[in-house]
Amino acid sequence: MRYHPLTADDRAAMLAKIGVGSVDALFKDVPKEAVVPLSAFDLPDTQGEIEVDRKLTRMAAKNTAAGAAPFFCGAGAYKHHVPAAVDHLIQRSEFLTSYTPYQPEIAQGTLQYMFEFQTQVALLTGMEVANASLYDGSTATTEAVLMAQRITRRPKAILSGGLHPHYAETVETVAGLHGTITRATVTPGKAEDIAALIDNETACIVVQSPDVFGLIRDLKPLAAAAHAKGALLIAVVTEVVSLGLLEAPGFQDADIVACEGQSIGNGLNFGGPYVGLFATKEKYLRQMPGRLCGETVDAAGRRGYVLTLSTREQHIRREKATSNICTNSGLCCLAFTIHLSLLGEEGLTRLARINHAKASALADKLSAVKGVSLVTPAFFNEFTVKLSKPAAEVVDVLAKKGIIAGVPASRLLPHDPSVKDLLIVAATETTTDEDADALTRALAEVL
Repeated sequence: MRYHPLTADDRAAMLAKIGVGSVDALFKDVPKEAVVPLSAFDLPDTQGEIEVDRKLTRMAAKNTAAGAAPFFCGAGAYKHHVPAAVDHLIQRSEFLTSYTPYQPEIAQGTLQYMFEFQTQVALLTGMEVANASLYDGSTATTEAVLMAQRITRRPKAILSGGLHPHYAETVETVAGLHGTITRATVTPGKAEDIAALIDNETACIVVQSPDVFGLIRDLKPLAAAAHAKGALLIAVVTEVVSLGLLEAPGFQDADIVACEGQSIGNGLNFGGPYVGLFATKEKYLRQMPGRLCGETVDAAGRRGYVLTLSTREQHIRREKATSNICTNSGLCCLAFTIHLSLLGEEGLTRLARINHAKASALADKLSAVKGVSLVTPAFFNEFTVKLSKPAAEVVDVLAKKGIIAGVPASRLLPHDPSVKDLLIVAATETTTDEDADALTRALAEVL
């Protein structure tokens, strides 16, 4: 890690350059009641590089990496094997140091891999056009809602109860400023009747499949119901590997697809950075956020790449921008592109089948344990079980035994007491038979 010390003289020089007498003067417009005094934080005193390095190393040692123990967490972030070739290639200097293609004539390599990335995303999602990536799945979902509100000129968005709660909160925080956000209620393992909530003010319905509890949803009747009322269907996918086996949202007549692409090419990384996938029908192209790379030929007839669509504030007037996205997750989408290229179509399908088989075998084992019942009837590589004890307590006990058992639903929905005994469990190609047996034995002992 880099160490950037800041002395009192450095601070004084910067304040003098800015033209203020103190750091507090920089925040004079902040109401006093909103200011939290420094004394309220338990922060260490200034320390040197060696001391800081040792302290942070001790803190990092408290983490349990996903590969260090049997690991069954999912709920929007999944542990998959990333080939060593991916990391090797993205660390080439021409990829690692490039930022964004403001000057297309000298950024042909960057534009080309973005173009290939867009092609992959369009094929995966079954849509006609995709952009050059967004930050992550939650912000891609939010941008999809804003886009639907612009297209339909309607204010209301209906979120499925099965949408990941973190995604729903992101939508409410941003898109809620532009209209009304309604969350449907759902019983885990069952599809709610979201179509009944659509009215003439509805811009879109947002449905995740597989949903946060692992349930696979049929989007076709929902698309038909939305279109009958002039609304759009936004399909959300948090586990993009599932598209190697399940029918693509575009083939189910989704209007916009927002995905989290972390599962391909990108590790868990303790929460990020990740990569948002965004695709739509061609007729909505002009309302799509972010950037779109296109292929063309130059004056000599040679193939070249350009920024075909750049509807963001850096390129056009603010009032005409469809988003204020500053960048895309460039290096992350390159990792996605390389990994998916290595897999190929057959490889992705095979990977998806392995994931489903691992999860099915694990579900069978856990269902045989007294005190465990399967909640999700149809799933890909993630499912929900009901325990005879609060799931958060069970997870804590198993963590002390060296097993990361999954994500308690109460962690995602802390204010919903009905989910306190639900545990969301994921299995991928990295889950071994020994891992599955260890979880099964541990649950049998605890329950």
